Amino acid sequence: MAKFGPGPNRFDQLPEELRDLEDLAFNLWWSWHPAARMLFKRLNREAWKESGHNPIKMLEELPKETLQLASEDQDYMRHYQAEITRFHEYVSSKEGWFTKNIKDPGSLPISYFSAEYGLHHSLPFYAGGLGFLAGDHVKECSDLAVPLVAVGFMYPEGYLRQKIREDGWQENVDEVLDRDSAPISRVMGQDGTQAVIKVPFMEPPVVVAVWKVAIGRISLYLLDTDIDKNDPWNRKISAHLYTGDLEQRLRQEIILGIGGSEVLSSLGIKHSVMHLNEGHPAFALLERIRERVQDGMSYEDAASHVKATSVFTTHTPVPAGHDVFPFHLMDRYFSDYYPLLGLKREEFLKLGSNPANSRAGFNMTAFALRMSAHHNAVSKRHSQVAGQMWTSLWPAQGKERA
Repeated sequence: MAKFGPGPNRFDQLPEELRDLEDLAFNLWWSWHPAARMLFKRLNREAWKESGHNPIKMLEELPKETLQLASEDQDYMRHYQAEITRFHEYVSSKEGWFTKNIKDPGSLPISYFSAEYGLHHSLPFYAGGLGFLAGDHVKECSDLAVPLVAVGFMYPEGYLRQKIREDGWQENVDEVLDRDSAPISRVMGQDGTQAVIKVPFMEPPVVVAVWKVAIGRISLYLLDTDIDKNDPWNRKISAHLYTGDLEQRLRQEIILGIGGSEVLSSLGIKHSVMHLNEGHPAFALLERIRERVQDGMSYEDAASHVKATSVFTTHTPVPAGHDVFPFHLMDRYFSDYYPLLGLKREEFLKLGSNPANSRAGFNMTAFALRMSAHHNAVSKRHSQVAGQMWTSLWPAQGKERA
């Protein structure tokens, strides 16, 4: 069973009376509860601002005297006791909308895969609307007690950051995330070191280190390729969100989908339903099918079961925003994978065929729509646009539109 770092009493300067601030700081529950955030802000408003509203960084840098004064402030301690009690009651409770309204609330969790999560600016794992929807979705599932487990990427260099130079020109800036000064924890193995898991079917081998973000009652597991065991090119796979290198993008999506599935399996986490946020993690569907074929199912039965228990949300309303990989790249990385599904090359590649342009390559959105039975858009208007774009693969949406 995995454990989570960095362990108790990381902040030695915290007085015993304020010890629960550490637990609160490592759970993003504070990010959508203003009164909880105020516990950190009240310690030192300037330090809170300078830390970028990052409680881990701020607690690391605050002098012991400041914390001691807070522990002796009766008004602060009343606020502290009220919010810590509310926090502990929230995370320890299993009750919510889901348990009250679903017939079998003890069912296996839902796995949620997304390339980005907009949770808080201290964790720069997002670029825009797709990430913010994912972050809000996870927070809402926590509030509703939906049994969800999320999977994503650690992007140590984040998304594209820009600034205007003194001469007026724009330039890109790399800001490397200090993982140990952010509200995330290392997932530790039995040997006491961070869990490192090999991604199946990648040659040469690629491994990922695993991190965890606590989001209320939900766990988000992040994959990180920037470790010494990987060669330089493989280390860079998860460096940036949405890399422009097409082959590196394919490798990124293989690791998110197939590697993310392997991480859940290695942690002993089984799921009943899979929800894909956009097409980037859609290779996770292949792993669900492969596992069932390996257990003795025919491809047809395995694909039917996976399709019936998979949900896909599409976001991008323009064709250029959907990932399409050339067939020769697919052959490079999946030629040994086809037979594991019981498929021939042509049968496999057809799964990602866009009927509007079947020769363009393997289309991740077409694949996700074809291999999932439940489809979402992000607004009523977007559902109309998406239905027009994918009418042959989303017939129910076409009927609704008519």
